[in-house]
Amino acid sequence: MNPRVQSFYDPATFTFTHVVYDDDGGRAAIIDPVLDYDSVSARTSTASADRILDFVHERQLAVDWILETHAHADHLTAAAYLKAKTGAKVAIGRGITQVQARFQALFGLDPGFTPDGSQFDRLLSDGDTFPIGSLEARVLATPGHTDDSLTYVIGDAAFVGDTVFAPETGTARTDFPGGDARKLYHSIRRLFDLPPQTRLFLCHDYPPAERAAQAQRSLGEERERNVHVGGHADEEAFVAMRTTRDATLPPPKLILPALQVNIRAGELPPPDANGIRYLRLPLNRIGGAT
Repeated sequence: MNPRVQSFYDPATFTFTHVVYDDDGGRAAIIDPVLDYDSVSARTSTASADRILDFVHERQLAVDWILETHAHADHLTAAAYLKAKTGAKVAIGRGITQVQARFQALFGLDPGFTPDGSQFDRLLSDGDTFPIGSLEARVLATPGHTDDSLTYVIGDAAFVGDTVFAPETGTARTDFPGGDARKLYHSIRRLFDLPPQTRLFLCHDYPPAERAAQAQRSLGEERERNVHVGGHADEEAFVAMRTTRDATLPPPKLILPALQVNIRAGELPPPDANGIRYLRLPLNRIGGAT
């Protein structure tokens, strides 16, 4: 059975959140939800997540899962907020434990934080399956951008996270801790082996001025036209291109707040004795010291 999909775009972070469901009045999963964050005031907002909830309520959907394709560095996740509102379980790739261990050390997180993935309700591995009502979701491990990157294949739809972008944009960066351009190449080739009718749903789109953001692209156009891996792109050339290109990229604007929240499954850091929650900023550790 093929899913119904409603996508929501957040232009502030160029992020798509997808609601995947079997039918009106049925069961659903929410993939890669966004918690709004203003970096100047350090204020959070649930406006984007509330749009998702409005749609869920309009369609009378019961949300079983909140699915993360990976621990994002470019936006904060609204997973904890949506879990509280819907009772859904939060799932991510088992590789999250490696991501947590790396960033626990970088941020000097409180001793109560354990890098074992226990902040999430389920850790998923390659080949795992689980139901979304009458739908079946299948997990493909697609590492390279991060250790924990997954693709969710649900009927004829594949939710690819940051593995590939629109054909004219290319592929994800691989310079984060745990990133690996060679792994990414093989992950993308694995995506390209999916059935030709597969619909690819992107996590991000950075559209040129002449078009609007597009959540869905065809497998065929990615195979043929993706500027980094389309056609018969060579592995060694891809690795060289990706490595050279990544060395020129600035860090994502929200990487420091995002990772502190996202490795906690969307929970904000615990409050200090004064009742205020704080994010930590490790100086001269991201993007090179000046």
